[in-house]
Amino acid sequence: MSLEKTAEEYLADIPMWARKKNSLEDIRAFLERMDNPDEKRKIIHVAGTNGKGSVCAYITSMLMAGGYHTGAFISPHLTEVRERFLFDGKPVEYGPFESSFREIRDLSERMTEEGYCHPSYFEFLFYMGMKLFDQMDNDFTVLETGLGGRLDTTNVIRHPLAVVITSISLDHTEYLGDTVEKIAYQKAGIIKPGVPVIYERGDQGTAAVIEEEAAASHSPLYPVDRQDYVIEAWEEQGIRAGLKRLDGSVLRVLIPSQAEYQVMNALTALRTVEVLMRQREDIRLSEEELKAGLESMRWPARMEEAVPGLYLDGAHNPGGIEEFIKTAARLCEKSGKRACLLFSSVSDKAHDTMIREIAAGLPLDSVAVAHIHSDRGMAKEVLEAEFLAVSDCRIYGFDTAEEALKALLTWQDGEHLLFCVGSLYLMGEIKTILGGIKDD
Repeated sequence: MSLEKTAEEYLADIPMWARKKNSLEDIRAFLERMDNPDEKRKIIHVAGTNGKGSVCAYITSMLMAGGYHTGAFISPHLTEVRERFLFDGKPVEYGPFESSFREIRDLSERMTEEGYCHPSYFEFLFYMGMKLFDQMDNDFTVLETGLGGRLDTTNVIRHPLAVVITSISLDHTEYLGDTVEKIAYQKAGIIKPGVPVIYERGDQGTAAVIEEEAAASHSPLYPVDRQDYVIEAWEEQGIRAGLKRLDGSVLRVLIPSQAEYQVMNALTALRTVEVLMRQREDIRLSEEELKAGLESMRWPARMEEAVPGLYLDGAHNPGGIEEFIKTAARLCEKSGKRACLLFSSVSDKAHDTMIREIAAGLPLDSVAVAHIHSDRGMAKEVLEAEFLAVSDCRIYGFDTAEEALKALLTWQDGEHLLFCVGSLYLMGEIKTILGGIKDD
């Protein structure tokens, strides 16, 4: 058995949801035993409900275009855990992964013997990430929060270069609160004294919370909103847009996506890099490098056309679904085709709300629902019933995502566009299945 398999089995045995996480004080104690690797890194800290991963990817891509070696810690992974540790945009190699796993495992066992709680799944991966990026000695580290912000494991860091807060909507309400303002309060908890805050000002309520937190920390604010970009053309290769720069000029780029939400994510990332360029001497990128970084970014399962006519989108909350519907409906209208859908969800998501929005917003012909391979996966019968209650299209239930995907692909007849949505776990299963089909 390979160590990679052993590492993944070890990690899989750590309860992900059924235990209390460690305090930030205990997390700091663990990092101190590691000689505080996070203190040696130049960190950009990113929180938000939707768009975090894409913003991290855009920031990374621009820094790479400028010649900087960049690490990124993101979650969740789609097909394998190494995807959470990116170095210059690619998953870390097996050798460093194995080495960091062994070191964190051994330190975890020693500290458990001393009376500390074993790290949670996310904490363990965070420690691995900090070790990996310290070993690789990258120029910058882009750090995505796991859940919320204020009490999130990643909020143990003390001196980020910048704080970024993407769009906020209802998600994880049992942990973060039942209003967007309460959730914004948790996200804004990553703001540090004097550190610049780049944030999406799409909602007045959440913006007010972020602005109040920043004022208390004497942190300069750099908002972005819908008025800061203009869509000039929709093209086959993506969206041609003009992004307002910090100095008021316009950067014209081709965003390699059909989803308008990626334009806002690109703008947020651009503003972040420009703020850092204004405040620091060690970050310098030309307009050509900024443009090249934005235009070369690729991020899986965000309105990704995995094969011609088949789009994967990891939207899994009402805010994300709203943006997915905008893009999918526009693609259907432009092509004159109806939509066929593969949908699944996990039990702690607002699947009934998402289904209702999809049924109202898309020209549906057929829907396949499936149970995903997770203890939290919704039963196909529940999803079928929820679709039947709000749609008169054809609904089919499947025991596995593989069976559902095979059915979906048979509906690719030139008159339909195919979409998969509802869960990042579903996206991971589909990516694995499609990879196996291509290998065959």
